[in-house]
Amino acid sequence: MVIVMGVNARQEEIDVVMNKLTEFGFQGHLIRGVNRIVIGAVGDRAVINSLNLEVLPGVEKVIPIIHPFKLVSREVRDEQTTIKVGNAVLGSNKPVVIAGPCAVESREQLMTAARRAAAAGASILRGGTFKPRTSPYSFQGLEEEGLKLMSQAAAETGLATVTEIVDESSLELALNYVDMVQIGARNMQNFRLLQAVGRCGKPVLLKRGFSATIEEWLMSAEYIVSEGNADVVLCERGIRTFEKYTRNTLDLSAVPLVKGLTHLPVIVDPSHATGKRELVVPMSLAAVAAGADGLIIEMHPEPRSALCDGQQSLTPDELDALMLKIVNLSNVLSGVGA
Repeated sequence: MVIVMGVNARQEEIDVVMNKLTEFGFQGHLIRGVNRIVIGAVGDRAVINSLNLEVLPGVEKVIPIIHPFKLVSREVRDEQTTIKVGNAVLGSNKPVVIAGPCAVESREQLMTAARRAAAAGASILRGGTFKPRTSPYSFQGLEEEGLKLMSQAAAETGLATVTEIVDESSLELALNYVDMVQIGARNMQNFRLLQAVGRCGKPVLLKRGFSATIEEWLMSAEYIVSEGNADVVLCERGIRTFEKYTRNTLDLSAVPLVKGLTHLPVIVDPSHATGKRELVVPMSLAAVAAGADGLIIEMHPEPRSALCDGQQSLTPDELDALMLKIVNLSNVLSGVGA
């Protein structure tokens, strides 16, 4: 349920509603929007209907929420949520580009990638330090050593940083070094991990599972937000279909669809979605045209020598060219120069 407070509701009136919800076992989440103040109440609808909250001072109306995802729904917050990661703002009118190697392999490799990403105009550096791989014999990441290198690259370039975490121990380590943590596709429904990042106090990048429906994806975001962390960025990274010519099938229709369902920012990963370097640029531009709030792109100084995902990684020069196209397309879409 959503309790809509009057525009001029006093703090003590808000406190009365919050206290009553707590008294009857509900989670109350206060959301201050630009045009209204709402309280999201999570709990048994039958019980809340009996509380007669409409009669309390300051309450304008009580609205039932149709969707099973409550706190991330636009029914709770109509305005777009913006999330600050370093100097980047996701959810604004400007697409944010996250770029860097699939995995942190060495200091030289990461520093070169970070410098070129910053020079190209990216705002956030990506780099895998804990790598969940299909084969146990594949490169698994440098772990804490890689996290330290990410921190050093951020200090030198001014880029914010994001890395994937795979369990609670890797989360605890990562919090000391990076600005944002990523939940990968394989962990999208690892509910204990979702609850842990919901309490971590840092922005979270939540990738869609390769077999997940949109509702399941948003329910995973709900797990995080329900623990108190509203800074969740959703990432469409392709879903598994019968098609074999691409690594996954990029569901670009999910971008405008999800943006209509939730107030959270939505970005796209064209690298993992396609698995082919030659498809990354056109799918990046298509994602921006579809309304994506940003992109996460794999770029490696020497893709042919990459320890993982070299076939889908752009070169630094290719990233430069893509960034220019993104700027030009964004200007066209926003009517700049028209």
